Amino acid sequence: MNVDPFIEAEKTAGHNVKRTCELLKVSRTAYYARRTDAPGPRAVRVAELTERITAVHQRSRGTYGAPRVHAVLQHEGAGCGRRQVARLMRQAGLTGRTRRRRLATLIDIASRRVVGWATADHLRTELVADALTAACRSRRPHGPAIFHSDRGCQYTSRELAGLATEFEVQLPIGRTGQCWDNALAESFFSTLKNELGDPYPWPTRAAAHTAIFEWIESWYNLHRLHSSLGYRSPAEYETALAA
Repeated sequence: MNVDPFIEAEKTAGHNVKRTCELLKVSRTAYYARRTDAPGPRAVRVAELTERITAVHQRSRGTYGAPRVHAVLQHEGAGCGRRQVARLMRQAGLTGRTRRRRLATLIDIASRRVVGWATADHLRTELVADALTAACRSRRPHGPAIFHSDRGCQYTSRELAGLATEFEVQLPIGRTGQCWDNALAESFFSTLKNELGDPYPWPTRAAAHTAIFEWIESWYNLHRLHSSLGYRSPAEYETALAA
């Protein structure tokens, strides 16, 4: 049934096209596509699918990428392929958002200060190397320093070993199955998630990096009180230690 004449009549009468389409359970995008000179059946189908994709994306609060949008459409009985969904999302400027941001840190075990950190969308050696470089440039240790870590492959790579030698840093590795070796780092990340955590994923990596920078450098290191430090901040503890 062609409902376009009815919608057109409602539009002429001053009624809302969006509401009319919702009541008739038809696609508003497809209606407008049909009003063009020669949309063609394929253009109409694409317009309808794009509208459905947009609706799914909005329901997910902008978090779903093509795989999840496609899965929802499949559950709803839409006959479309994952590549088609990805292509239409790109054309519509729709992207998924994710929390898969990795953060490597070097924490002073005495003061609990984060002396070096880095973020990336991977867990390769470069992430740890960037954090180690930042720590050494920030602290400028006089003589050998120790960087203790777990047995992750990024910590045992030749690249990191070479960088550690350059900075005169020793790389002791924790024992297999020893949970206490990583307790300090786990505690830090738990605190970060609890205090900085947003109910929705960050829209961009840059936004996440900026928020983490402000939390670490302006709050955690300077002002956050630690029970293990007698309820002093890392900066306050280091000042007292140097006095």
